[in-house]
Amino acid sequence: MSKKLIDLRNISKSYNGQLVLDDLNLYIRENEFLTLLGPSGCGKTTTLRILGGFETPDSGNVIFDGQDITKLPPNKRQLNTVFQKYALFTHMTIAENIAFGLKIKNKSKSYIDDKIKYALKLVNLDGFENRMPDSLSGGQQQRIAIARAIVNEPKVLLLDEPLGALDLKLRQDMQYELIRLKNELGITFIYVTHDQEEALTMSDTIVVMNQGYIQQIGTPETIYNEPENAFVADFIGESNIISSTMIEDRLVEILGTKFPCVDTGFGNNTPVDVVIRPEDVVLTRPENGVIKGVVTHLIFKGVHYEMEVTANGYEWLVHSTGMYPVGTEVGINVDPFNIQIMNKPASEDEEAAKIDE
Repeated sequence: MSKKLIDLRNISKSYNGQLVLDDLNLYIRENEFLTLLGPSGCGKTTTLRILGGFETPDSGNVIFDGQDITKLPPNKRQLNTVFQKYALFTHMTIAENIAFGLKIKNKSKSYIDDKIKYALKLVNLDGFENRMPDSLSGGQQQRIAIARAIVNEPKVLLLDEPLGALDLKLRQDMQYELIRLKNELGITFIYVTHDQEEALTMSDTIVVMNQGYIQQIGTPETIYNEPENAFVADFIGESNIISSTMIEDRLVEILGTKFPCVDTGFGNNTPVDVVIRPEDVVLTRPENGVIKGVVTHLIFKGVHYEMEVTANGYEWLVHSTGMYPVGTEVGINVDPFNIQIMNKPASEDEEAAKIDE
């Protein structure tokens, strides 16, 4: 494993008496692509701004490579930030924009020229030195903003919703660009987004946040396939989240019907939440299903059909390559491995509360 580069310890932050971060603890490894993911107001951008030195926490410490940098101004940190608003200087050429930070550091002209060429090549915009920012598309401007950050050779690149203003196709292209850059440069990327698909596509590690707390930390696969609570399951992808009862180890009662599962350790006759992803619901002939239902809604999504099936009083969301017309009676089966069991939160506060790593 690569070494720990950044350690956020017991970080709390309030604005006007409103707690935004509550005793947050998080570490980030060298050369990791870590994404802070969550809805608006969950504290992800505040976390990024505290890392960049644009905000000071009310309490707690930011440790970078073994040094406490909590009080250090942004220009003294080995971090560079790329914002959603690209913040290019409109009166300067692309070359002057990229060179800005290097000139402040009094680097020589030949060093700066080499760096500009290198950075433009890296973001696939060779020959753009003398263009002005307003002659570039949104995607090109974003790449220039990244080039400007890269030439300063930061150890860490902070990216605050940098693809938010781009259209879908461009955004997907830029996701691949960012993965390539991270692999080529060996820089640690810390990325903020509310877009779950973006997080799943690019990250080594995802930190899911809600109401100032970390809900879960894990790889994209773990976060998607093994959500630790209903918030994570609901936020990452679509889910059927059903109040159920754990009868005993490996047996759960969902909507009055017993389903075998693989989870243990929840006790007997315990109220739980069950998560079943739409693609894991298997439709079959009515007599072959564990429960029976009727298709009430059907949409063609290109890769699959999205259906709603009413069964045992619940609207099941189903993704399938097989098409069952509205009104068709079907059976529902779920592989035991695809039934995720989660503890029910005792209260709303507990639902928002931090999950230990």
